[in-house]
Amino acid sequence: MKTLTVVVPAFNEENTISESLERLKNISIITEILVLDDGSTDKTKQLVVNAALANNKIKLVHFDANYGKGAVLNKSREFITSDYVVIHDADLEYFPEDIEEMFKEVNGDNLILGSRFIGNKKRLNVYSRTYLANKVMSLFFSLVNFIKITDVATCYKMMPSSFFKSNSFTEKGFSIEIEMLSRFLKTSRQIIEVPISYEGRSYEDGKKIKLKDGFLYLMSTIKYRIIS
Repeated sequence: MKTLTVVVPAFNEENTISESLERLKNISIITEILVLDDGSTDKTKQLVVNAALANNKIKLVHFDANYGKGAVLNKSREFITSDYVVIHDADLEYFPEDIEEMFKEVNGDNLILGSRFIGNKKRLNVYSRTYLANKVMSLFFSLVNFIKITDVATCYKMMPSSFFKSNSFTEKGFSIEIEMLSRFLKTSRQIIEVPISYEGRSYEDGKKIKLKDGFLYLMSTIKYRIIS
């Protein structure tokens, strides 16, 4: 039986972390939920501790400082024990229930991407700036790498643990999304996109990715295309 770890990077997500974990723990295919508390200064850590005491699926890795999404994902590799890994941001812009649909597509060493731009899934609060930026980044990545990917910035990436654990990722921030995808492309394994639901949140609600991260995505696309 294939096992699955959900890795949950979290920084100051006290408003969403409890619901996020509640929904994840009710998904039967998930073997382990590994929360990476990236130096939160609010109640995130304590809420995860409470959830872990009530459910042994949930585990906490706490970092004393805010290192960035890419950095904590890289540091999490030593804690993974399952056959497959999927990344789930704690802010609930993505719907945990879609993980089941993605897992159905797992076949050996392929990479499953949850795309917000294919199919007819529920999509709410998709801000025009975010939509356009993602479209541009995905088109640019596709052209540079001679492959069609509709959503390169998606958080939902499901991959073999062997790939995740064997790569030492260098990006500290959100550009980890591009580095991870670029490194996988170089393995010549299959990439499958699955439609997912999405409910965007505003910067007032705590959205963390900024316009500058979009530019870094583009630069990273070129960088990892050149690196052999």
